[in-house]
Amino acid sequence: MAHVVLLGDSIFDNAPYVPAGMHVQARLQSVLGPGDRASLLARDGAVLADMVGQVARLEELPEAADWLVVSSGGNDVLGLVGAMQSAVGSVIEAAGLLAAWQSAFRRDYRRMLNVLLSRRTPLALATIYDGVPGLDPALRTALAPFNDVILREAVAHRLPVLDLRLVCAEPGDYAAVSAIEPSAQGGARIAHAIAQLVRAHDAAAPWTVVYGGGTA
Repeated sequence: MAHVVLLGDSIFDNAPYVPAGMHVQARLQSVLGPGDRASLLARDGAVLADMVGQVARLEELPEAADWLVVSSGGNDVLGLVGAMQSAVGSVIEAAGLLAAWQSAFRRDYRRMLNVLLSRRTPLALATIYDGVPGLDPALRTALAPFNDVILREAVAHRLPVLDLRLVCAEPGDYAAVSAIEPSAQGGARIAHAIAQLVRAHDAAAPWTVVYGGGTA
């Protein structure tokens, strides 16, 4: 039996954006084994700093987690979108701004990750997806430095990665009522990818494996 706990933001807490019973937690529960359990501590709108509170709530669950799966950081980057529209004088100046934002994101992500690692529970990190319909190609490119932080931290700590850029790659994977949230289709893909990860990955393996096979 496995108890999988979902932490982070609306990538996992997407119930308000899909029909009843089609959210990520419900879909994950349906594809896990009969004795397995999926719990949701993720909250719509959460940022990296909110993860301390979510981790504290692990103590409220009736049974210990066997896996923690975390999707966090997307809302921190979303908060920078306005600043990303600012005019600059050169490509180098723009790259310098991205580098400064990436550095701050790295600092905050590492703080969040250290809290999670202190639990000594198998842990998987999710990237920030970039297939949102209508997303400006420049903004899609600007997401890459932040995903680079997540991937580097995963490799540094030998953690598996759920690459949501590969899982949610079609327009139909995003909700009609809010294009930045997973749709029922996208939620099903995410659930299948999580189930694949927790079934296949050896938490003691001294390497990082990237999972992206979320076909539902």
